[in-house]
Amino acid sequence: SGRSQFMPEPPLRFGDIVIVGGGCYGRFYTTQLIEARENGKLTYRHLLVVDRDPDCQLGQSTSDPGDYELVVQDWDVFFDGYLIQAAEENSVPPNSVIVPSPLMPHLMYRWLLRRAQARWPDRTVETGSLEKRIGTPYETTAPDLTRYVSYADWICPTHCIEPAVCPVIKAPRTWEMSEALEKYVGCSRRADGPVLFVCRHQVHGVGAFTVAEVLAGDQRVQQAGAGGGAVDVIVGTISACHGAVNALHIGALSALGNP
Repeated sequence: SGRSQFMPEPPLRFGDIVIVGGGCYGRFYTTQLIEARENGKLTYRHLLVVDRDPDCQLGQSTSDPGDYELVVQDWDVFFDGYLIQAAEENSVPPNSVIVPSPLMPHLMYRWLLRRAQARWPDRTVETGSLEKRIGTPYETTAPDLTRYVSYADWICPTHCIEPAVCPVIKAPRTWEMSEALEKYVGCSRRADGPVLFVCRHQVHGVGAFTVAEVLAGDQRVQQAGAGGGAVDVIVGTISACHGAVNALHIGALSALGNP
């Protein structure tokens, strides 16, 4: 007929999808992912939603619980078990992803910190201070020393997927947070990394980073500390526009027990 045939995109294929939090964001992400699966846009082995409150918004939902599993557990406790299974037991599919909430603590950094503290019990392993500004328009340090950064000095649309043209300024998005952190480490006197968990849009307004990125980050921290010298590993959970950044300080092997 001469007409080009429309070929649908093959579905994205995931192992586990882990959603952090069962509140308003987690409920939205769960609904979107179930709808995407029903529409043939993705497949997955398990859809897990982690929240310590059984009466969270998703727990009160009328959705068919057969479509997902609500894991009632503290986030840190869950990831200690789940990521150990992924790293050491190979019981987590390699194509599994984590869907973060915009308002959650810096959970993947906290997991790397606990792993490093267990790996080097005779060295000082703690959260350090970033030595200088990263240089984004919005930049603030929380009491726990997490640096929150953003290229937006405006209110972003809810569930923005960070397209090439920013929907607020109506102009090309010329920035990329990963590049800013690479530059920050390159100009630093004492930093290693960066170890980055990059949240990218997957489908139906839901962004995620891979479990493989987290495991690779743990290996990078191990390599950074293997030389025995003091080092700060820069760790960021980021998107194109926003991020949470920490300095994981590993003290020198010769300074046992000293800050």
